[in-house]
Order: sequence, then C-alpha cells, then structure tokens
Amino acid sequence: MIAVDTNLLVYAHRRESTFHAPARQALAALATAGAAWAIPWPCVHEFYSVVTNPRAFKPASTVAQACAQLSAWMASPSLVLLHEGADHWPALQALLGAGRVVGGQVHDARIAAICLEHQVRELWSADRDFNRFPSLTVRNPLVA
Repeated sequence: MIAVDTNLLVYAHRRESTFHAPARQALAALATAGAAWAIPWPCVHEFYSVVTNPRAFKPASTVAQACAQLSAWMASPSLVLLHEGADHWPALQALLGAGRVVGGQVHDARIAAICLEHQVRELWSADRDFNRFPSLTVRNPLVA
C-alpha cells in the first residue's frame, strides 16, 4: 500500500503550487487504480491546517473548499485512513531513538510510525526529513 504525505495533498489542492499538476495526477492515479492507498490521519489534519491558514496562502482555502477536497479524496473506495494502533508506542519510540528526533520532528516520526504499523510499502512525500527513518521507504513521485 502507498501512503501520501501532507505536502502532496497540499500541492494537489493549491493551484498556485509549482507541483500542482503532477501532484494532482499522482493522487488521481492512486484514487482510480483500484489498489489500496492511504492517507494517515495526521496528514488529513495537517492538510486542513495548512491550506486554511491565511499566513500560508493569500487567499487561504475556505473551510468549505478544504472539506470538499478531503471529502473528494475520501470518496475513493480504495482509500484507507491510517491511525495509531495498539503497537504505535513501540514503533514510535524506536523511530524517536533511531532518528534522534527532537521537537517538532515528532510529527514526521508519528506519520512514519503509523505507516510502519500498517505495513505501508511506500510513503509518497517531497519532504526529505523522512530520510531519518530508513525502515520506511519514501519516494517523491514529483521527480523522475
């Protein structure tokens, strides 16, 4: 299963993004392929937080626009929404130590732990910070 990180969701939603078209195409391909694909719940929350933030975008996405976008992705019958499971703490604790995670880096570690718990084959992200977690395969689908 492929999981999608927040930055790809934001790029696919915000038309002014340099990566809008390829991110939108990548998500559309996942949503229509029929194979299971995933969005971790923390990425749903972060997507909403980013696109509705008037300091990040002028104009920011409205509540209705952000919710409509999330609802459209969630309408994909093959989408799996990932959450913390019973083994989350051991998985997260291992990543915190191995990745020497401090401060705000815990958010990426949380996403990585959720992906590992659910045996995600690959996390699609343009964020190189996930490289600190070698047990998780990360690929940027926006570059050749």
